[in-house]
Amino acid sequence: MGQMELFEETGTAPEDTNLASYLPGEFDAPPGLSEIYELSVDAYYAVIHATMSGLPIKKEIYRFIEKIRKAGNRDEAARAASDRGDGDVLTVLKAAYKVTVEIHRLTGLLRFSPDLEGVYIARCSPDYFILPALAEHFALRFGQTPWAIIDEKRNLRLHSENGDPAALIALPPSDPHAATIEKETGDSWEELWRLYHRSVNNEARKNPHLQRQLMPERYHKYLPEMNKP
Repeated sequence: MGQMELFEETGTAPEDTNLASYLPGEFDAPPGLSEIYELSVDAYYAVIHATMSGLPIKKEIYRFIEKIRKAGNRDEAARAASDRGDGDVLTVLKAAYKVTVEIHRLTGLLRFSPDLEGVYIARCSPDYFILPALAEHFALRFGQTPWAIIDEKRNLRLHSENGDPAALIALPPSDPHAATIEKETGDSWEELWRLYHRSVNNEARKNPHLQRQLMPERYHKYLPEMNKP
């Protein structure tokens, strides 16, 4: 399932989509999304990602949408959506870029380990509300294998079982006992991650500065290879 499908309910148009159904009270889908999707797919995803950033730029997003809607055709819409000389466009594109970067980072940085029921679980605390954007990638990656990604910062869980469409749910308060069990079952898998890292790592080419750029320290908590047992 792709981002658009996660943001839509069956039988509803994109403009009726409410991101608050995934994170109540914080994210409201801007109006007119289906219309700008027809004019510019890039503009559509810029709006989606800028909204997912949670930054206080709602007015800029709405004005950006209006500029795309006023475009007479797709060529004009594409030009309007990429006009960085326009303050609203620049604000939306900058916010969207931040979200896009984190989406791409987490597709490579999430570390999964199975729980007692055989569900492969990864935990993270992303800066932005990006779980829906990870659904398509990991659904293809895991196929029929059950998996889940837990956003500890927002207490959300994106999960899929038996190849079913990914679903996003709010989690109840964490159970310390359950967390201990999960940690115990994940220890051997964390050691496998460390072994893999040692086997492919070339110490002669180690570049700490580049590593910090690609894997900022805020992610290290969730990377077994970056933490000694």
